[in-house]
This record gives sequence, structure tokens and C-alpha cells, in this order.
Amino acid sequence: MTVKPGKLRIGTRGSPLALRQTEIVCAELARVRPDLEIETVIIKTSGDWVTTQGERPLDARGGGKALFAKELQEALLEDRIDAAVHSMKDMDSSPPPGLAITCMLPREDVRDAVIMRSDGPPVSSLDDLPEGVKIGTCSLRRQGMLLAARPDLDVVSIRGNVGTRIEKMEAWKLAGILLAKAGLNRLNMAKKADFLLPFEVMLPSAGQGSIGIETKEKSLDIIAIFSQIKCQKTFFEVECERAALAALGGGCHTPVGSYAVLENNNLWLRMRLISPDGVKNYIEEGRAPVDDGNALGHELGTRLREKAPKELLY
Repeated sequence: MTVKPGKLRIGTRGSPLALRQTEIVCAELARVRPDLEIETVIIKTSGDWVTTQGERPLDARGGGKALFAKELQEALLEDRIDAAVHSMKDMDSSPPPGLAITCMLPREDVRDAVIMRSDGPPVSSLDDLPEGVKIGTCSLRRQGMLLAARPDLDVVSIRGNVGTRIEKMEAWKLAGILLAKAGLNRLNMAKKADFLLPFEVMLPSAGQGSIGIETKEKSLDIIAIFSQIKCQKTFFEVECERAALAALGGGCHTPVGSYAVLENNNLWLRMRLISPDGVKNYIEEGRAPVDDGNALGHELGTRLREKAPKELLY
């Protein structure tokens, strides 16, 4: 496929965060290719939360997190868009045949943040939370790691975009909610975070904080355009994390953290699989040269799969 001269169609979900991330991509493209006309195409996806869904998590059998990307990928394959913008933490470890993640932008803060209810007592750490209070999240990873550190807490399932979750926290009188710091930063809501959780407590999800661009594998001209804004460091780190997830073989509800850091041409990968109640905890970590990042991810994911109970891999 050859992109129409001077024009690029970029697909995105319609949530405030997805639109903001697409604006970031478009701004970066405009910086390196001011001649390019960019059209943003908003596509509703199966993963978008609606009121009738209540607070139930995404159904793993129905596609799970992949539902955030399904319709965008269909639009790519049908040539209705030239590229799709994704939150990498919402992506399956392997794209559909014919598609590829070909670009990632520089990664934002990967940590998880806690936002406390506006009329609650001031809290600056997990230890300061009153005993037994209700904390909202829709992530089994966050739930399990939170309960491992504070088993007395009452974790409540909560879905929706960032603004919706904050509104629900206030309306339901929850003590607080857990959200990705990257999303708050991009929405200019960083000041709403009362405190951040250290990696020892909360290991981030694979790809957390990173924006990915998906294209057709054979769209070399489009890939070449995005190569001008590609962050190779982020790409190496996230691909290592995704290789680990693929080897683990879990689904969208597998409560696992996978976080790689590239330093001095070497990758350090940490993985943590935990039961939703926080009781069972499995950890793997290792280092390898950057060129062996996928092999490192595969090795650690395989080791974790071999020692973890099957019921956690769903």
C-alpha cells in the first residue's frame, strides 16, 4: 500500500486519553513532517465501557484487553486507516497476521498512582491508608499486589475512563482508586495523584506508559514516516516485556507485572505473577544484552509459567 501523497489517516479510540495520545503522535509527526496532512479517525471499540456493562471486568473468553484494539485492527486490514494509535498495555502480545507494532513513542512514567477521595483524610503512602477502606480498580494485577501489601483493604471493581472513575470514587465514597500515572500526566491531571506506588509494591503491566503505532507489515512507506519519531529504547523495553507475556501464555486477566529497563545496552527484566487475593506470589528476573531482549523475555516467561499454578494463567 502507498500512502496518498501528503495525507495520513490515523485511527484511535474515542476516550479522552486515547484522543490525547493521538494528539501527541500527530504533534510529533508535524514536527518532522510539516508537509503531511493528518486525519484523525475515531473508531468505537468493543472494549469501550458503557453503563450497561456495569463494573464487570472484560471477558477473557470474549477477547479481553484485545477488545480495545479489535476494531482498529479491522480498519487497518480493510484500508480504512493507515495507522492505529494504541496504549501498549492494552495490546495482545502478538498482533493479527499482516499487522505489526512498528513504532513506540518515548515512554511516560510507568508507575501506578493512588488518588484519594477529595473529602478524605490526607494520605501520602500505602501505609497511611486507614484499615479496611475501599479502594477501586478493575485490574487483577493491581488488586493482587495491593492485597499482598495490605491484605486488610477492600478492593472494589471499577471501570470507565479516568474522569469516570474519579466521579465514581466520589459518588461511591471509596477511599481511593488506582490509576496509571502516565495517563494522568498526559491528561494534565498529575496533581490529582496523592502518592505513587514503588515497584517493590506494584510492578507495572507490560507496556504501561507507552504509546504504540500499529501498521500493516507491508506498508513500508508509512512505517518509514513513523520511524522518524520512533523511540528505540522504549521499543526494546516493551518488546522484551511482551515476549515475556507471550511465553507466559496468560490471558487478559492474568495478574502479572512485566517491566524491562534498558541501561548501558543491557536489559533488566522483572516479572511478578500474583493471585488476585495477594496470597500466592511468583517472581522472576534476569539480564541480557539488548539484542537478546526477546530471548530474555521468553526465558523468564517460560520459567514463570512452569512454576505457577495453572489457575492463575487465564
